[in-house]
Amino acid sequence: MKKENENKKIKKETTLQRVGGFSQQFVGTILIFIALSWGYSIMTSKEKVPTVSLSELAQLVNAREILKIDVEGDKLVATKKDETKVESKKEPSASIIETLKDYGASPVSLASTTITIKEDSGVMVWLKILPIIIPLLFLALMIWWLARGIKGANMQAFSFGQSRAKIIHPDDGKQKVLFKDIAGAKEAKEELSEIVEFLRSPKKFLDIGAVIPKGVLLMGAPGTGKTMLARAVAGEAGVPFFHLSGSEFEEMFVGVGASRVRDLFDMAKKSAPSIIFIDEIDAVGRARSASMGGQGEAREQTLNQILVEMDGFEQTENVIVMAATNRPDVLDVALLRPGRFDRRVTLDLPDRNDREAILGIHAKGKPLAEDVNLKTVAERTPGFSGADLYSLMNESAILAAREERKKVAQFDLIRAIEKVMLGPERKSHVLSLHEKKITAYHEAGHALVASCLPDADPVHKISIIARGRAGGYTLKLPLDERRLMSKSMFLDDIAMSLGGYVAEKETFGDITTGPSNDLQVATAMARAMVTKYGMSTLGPIALESDGMPVYGRGVYGKEYSESFGQKIDDEVKRIMDEAWNRARKIIIDKRDALMAIAEELIRVENIERDEFEKLLLLHGIQPKKKEEILV
Repeated sequence: MKKENENKKIKKETTLQRVGGFSQQFVGTILIFIALSWGYSIMTSKEKVPTVSLSELAQLVNAREILKIDVEGDKLVATKKDETKVESKKEPSASIIETLKDYGASPVSLASTTITIKEDSGVMVWLKILPIIIPLLFLALMIWWLARGIKGANMQAFSFGQSRAKIIHPDDGKQKVLFKDIAGAKEAKEELSEIVEFLRSPKKFLDIGAVIPKGVLLMGAPGTGKTMLARAVAGEAGVPFFHLSGSEFEEMFVGVGASRVRDLFDMAKKSAPSIIFIDEIDAVGRARSASMGGQGEAREQTLNQILVEMDGFEQTENVIVMAATNRPDVLDVALLRPGRFDRRVTLDLPDRNDREAILGIHAKGKPLAEDVNLKTVAERTPGFSGADLYSLMNESAILAAREERKKVAQFDLIRAIEKVMLGPERKSHVLSLHEKKITAYHEAGHALVASCLPDADPVHKISIIARGRAGGYTLKLPLDERRLMSKSMFLDDIAMSLGGYVAEKETFGDITTGPSNDLQVATAMARAMVTKYGMSTLGPIALESDGMPVYGRGVYGKEYSESFGQKIDDEVKRIMDEAWNRARKIIIDKRDALMAIAEELIRVENIERDEFEKLLLLHGIQPKKKEEILV
């Protein structure tokens, strides 16, 4: 119903636009006609001359009051002695002298009157035919104007089903990307180098009977460089690169998407060897369902056409289809079968060395101060994607420019990390003294619990300055790259998340809305331990899958009974209670350290890692070393 209302609204707006456009054209036409009429009236307007009969004109000639008579065809214009003029008409074939004599003018009087016979000039001829030509010209102009609008609408209708793909030509130096321009992703580059070699010299593959994969699916988290890698394949191979988004196939009309797919492949075949790149293919390649009609039917027709073009009746040679998605789990199984997207390349988040290399690429063109250490920045950015690192370098340059400095310093990069992770500082968000104290104890609780648990990540910074939606934050980062999470790490993270909640309750005897996000994160981790990772007393069993349910894959709704659901809830409650007790024991046993950290936060608002570790040592807590948290 909502979709129908939206379609009606779109049609209504289109109709109004058409009516409005026609009204504007009609008003414009009328104004042009009025202007032409006014101009013609000015051109043809003359001083009004009195008309007299031929007998009266003959009497004036006899009275010697006429100086001259101008004959213009059958029209007579007589000028009197007082410079006034009168007009009269004669028969077209009759002589002026004979006509005046017939009306009583004497030959003597006629002899003293100057008679001039004027031939019709070109201007006079045009003035005579203009009343006929102008309406005809106006009618022709109006027909042309309306025909032009109809022609434009027809052209738009004819181009409606054409592909909207953008093309990057091999000789376009500005948009050309090579593998050397992309840091990291070594395994992905090795996989794609085969595609490049085939496009460069397909003969050696064909001679041995090898068939290069027709489809390459790039899978990875947002910002990992899927689009850049696809462009790099085209740049290395030196072939045309057709790229568009999966949503660009979709329209409100059924069949348009399939038409655009056919047109896209026709364009690519004419330019073969070439590459077609479809970004966010899950927009059009989702698993087909039993529902029909409307937008779903249009999407399925588009998907069917892609399947046929890739490996159906239409055999495509030397055209490689590349696609990118961060949701491979929702794609239709027909897209993933051999002969279509049978080569899948996974792009992971960059590790520390790759992050350092990516930062070096994005640092080009930015003057860096002598104290900049990209290795340190890379160590402080685990989990950052290539897009995040680009944003980090850009934000650091903006910070330096705002402070009227010509070089980017290490301090700018550190601040930019926090801005990218948490958002900008909200300096206008001024806390009261009581709220500032609650926030300080809350963050001190997180930091203290994290420092006392063996498998929690070390704390790098504590702040009670609001950033983004957070009123304060405790920044903890692993010292080493981590691919796996153990059960003990999950339990320590849950206890650390509850540290702020416990610190508020034990210090003030009450709790606020501040720990709400901490509780959500901790509960989600506890439930994942039970239902996904088998890290509970329920044993090695997975009860929930990642992502949304897809038609034909798995069961909708809960995958367990009500009685088993109660066991899950009990197990989650047990994990949360144990984490609460662990955090509470640390807060009570190390109350002096908690108070010292909180008071220092109230005083300076920010505590960096070095200062924080000094506070820990003063209270007998040994800071974590790198070798203690190896996985």
